[in-house]
Amino acid sequence: MAEKRKKKKLIQEFKDFAVRGNVIDMAVGVIVGGAFGKIVASLVSDIIMPPIGVLIGGVHFQDLSVVIKKAVIENGIEVAPAVVIGYGDFIQTIINFLIIAFCIFLFVKGINTLKERLERSPEEPEPKPKEPSNEEKLLTEIRDLLKENKER
Repeated sequence: MAEKRKKKKLIQEFKDFAVRGNVIDMAVGVIVGGAFGKIVASLVSDIIMPPIGVLIGGVHFQDLSVVIKKAVIENGIEVAPAVVIGYGDFIQTIINFLIIAFCIFLFVKGINTLKERLERSPEEPEPKPKEPSNEEKLLTEIRDLLKENKER
């Protein structure tokens, strides 16, 4: 009997978890993120990398590799494929990641700025810069006096 209640409780907990808004939001985020990743990959490989390749002598990053062991070919048939370290693909992936990370940073920064503006009431003025402390004022005066003495 207790085992049956545990199963029902587990099923109910799963239902509660699955229909929570956060899970739906996360799923949408994953799907949109995957599509965004494809857009950025195309941007990098089709628009950004060709000019960079021209600048570095016509090299395509995908072609950069180190052959550890050459392919074994007997009678025109490849018996064993070559063992290759494709570091160019790795460089390409890093560039894709950096661009995606930067775009997400800008997006999150924009959303946070928008949230701050919406949370502030219309009557509430923009926050004023903090007034310098007494120490900072004193240091500024000393700096100005030193500057005056130096000019004399």
